[in-house]
Amino acid sequence: MKAETIDCLFIGPNEMNFPEYEESVRKMGVHSGAFRDLSLNFIRYNNRPYHAMELFNLFCCGNGPVGDRIEPVSMGEVLSPAIAYLGTFLTKHGFTFDYINSFQEEKEELERKLKKNNILTIAITTTLYISPFPIFEIMNFIKKHNRTARVIVGGPFVATQIRVLDRETLEYLFESIGADFYVYSAQGEAALVNILRALKKNLPLEEVANIYYKTDNGYAVTPVIRENNRLAENMVRWDLFADRCIEYAAIRTSVSCPFSCAYCGFPEHAGKFQTAPVEAIEHELNQLVKKNPVKCLHFTDDTFNVPLKRFKDILRMLIKNKYGFKWNSFYRSQYADRETVELMKESGCEGVFMGIESGSDKILRNMNKASRVEKYYEGIALLKEYDIVTHGSFIIGFPGETMETVNETLEFIEKSKIDFYRCQLWYFEAITPIGRQREKYNIEGSNFEWTHATMDTGTACDWIDKIFFRFDDPVRFPYYFDFFDIFRLKHRGLSMDQIKNFMRNFNNGVKEKLRNPSQEEAGCEVIVALKGSLIQDNAVTVEAEDSLEEEDIYVDLDLD
Repeated sequence: MKAETIDCLFIGPNEMNFPEYEESVRKMGVHSGAFRDLSLNFIRYNNRPYHAMELFNLFCCGNGPVGDRIEPVSMGEVLSPAIAYLGTFLTKHGFTFDYINSFQEEKEELERKLKKNNILTIAITTTLYISPFPIFEIMNFIKKHNRTARVIVGGPFVATQIRVLDRETLEYLFESIGADFYVYSAQGEAALVNILRALKKNLPLEEVANIYYKTDNGYAVTPVIRENNRLAENMVRWDLFADRCIEYAAIRTSVSCPFSCAYCGFPEHAGKFQTAPVEAIEHELNQLVKKNPVKCLHFTDDTFNVPLKRFKDILRMLIKNKYGFKWNSFYRSQYADRETVELMKESGCEGVFMGIESGSDKILRNMNKASRVEKYYEGIALLKEYDIVTHGSFIIGFPGETMETVNETLEFIEKSKIDFYRCQLWYFEAITPIGRQREKYNIEGSNFEWTHATMDTGTACDWIDKIFFRFDDPVRFPYYFDFFDIFRLKHRGLSMDQIKNFMRNFNNGVKEKLRNPSQEEAGCEVIVALKGSLIQDNAVTVEAEDSLEEEDIYVDLDLD
């Protein structure tokens, strides 16, 4: 019996093989901004680089009297929000879909689906990608097991490449990936539907807006017409994913962002800011919890607590329904007031991720951040009073940055008493608003390799290293161990002290590497400490130095 044709098979995120990724970045040079940024986020063990999540799963899951009760943490635990939304959208328009939620974790299942040869199209989402390497790996896998399905690639990565690359370079990239279609749209859902309709009804592809499609003479491009897919009319139908038992979910209640921060190109790409009404959010949540034992919910909105009145209405709705799950979100702390924070706590908020970006009012003005340091202090103090976990993200090296402004950020990290922080190197994309001020700040270069009137990549990396060595508390949170993973660990029974203990031990392993660049492998004390991290009374066994000596860094910087 011939298998029923699937109109679209979605392939979720590909968390690339980390050793291969580390090697590709290393080839840029160990003193490059990209590698120095990455270097703070892994240590070597048994001649292999490991990021923090891998080491947690290796050392703390299924080992010993504590670990044997802990399941490994994986990306596949959370249904991809892109798949949930796009699958719902296709169903609404009469098309069928199937999906692989996590490429690395579900390769065997993907191979089985591909070999059936009953798939019209395969859609690769690119929400989490900043390089084409994860897409290359997926494409190679598809070509190995299926030669009939047409491949569609869309999302933020594609949109960014179209905006920043010249036509010749873009054509080369598209050929290298080898997909049949590339969707160029702030939304793209309608383009996907129209591709499927054209293929099934043999309609001309040139009539489908917002796409690049393969021809015998390269890729043809169709006119760009802004889509207007209203979120309120396209909330996720969770009954379509009844095959999954969802304990951890991610949902969105808005599209784009109401702010125009100078370092961020997201609002321009995502289009006009729009929000779903509280009633639509309530209906979606009711569907979600009806058949799923949801423990923790992540609101993916770029700024969940804006507009403030709507945010309070959502919180009151959560309280009224007594859903029982906890939640976390991105958050602008300058809008915190006592009433709001009390509602957050009562409704089940466990923690918030705050894009603070700088502890200097001067840099916040340059960033067009629409906030001031004083308001940050006030908001964080309220959150801490109600025992809501706080994470602050900071950018070092933005145009205008100096030794004085970095010291202000350092002082803020120390005095605000946030639970977790991360300082990251400014990543310069020409398509962001600051790109229109190149001459004003004498900006040259791009991505992680840049200079401007007051700083360059190397100096900014030195500052980040200095700040890293300065603090044991608050705890620096590394890449590849997402802040929101904290709450999945808490729901596995770990305490905040245990989680922080593991992070400190990992960070101390990174510090050991930076102090002794010639020492390839993590020392025995580091490994022993990591393995014992979840023992409640375990003290951190590798003591961090308060600062780097002058000969241990690339330039001498005084933080005192």
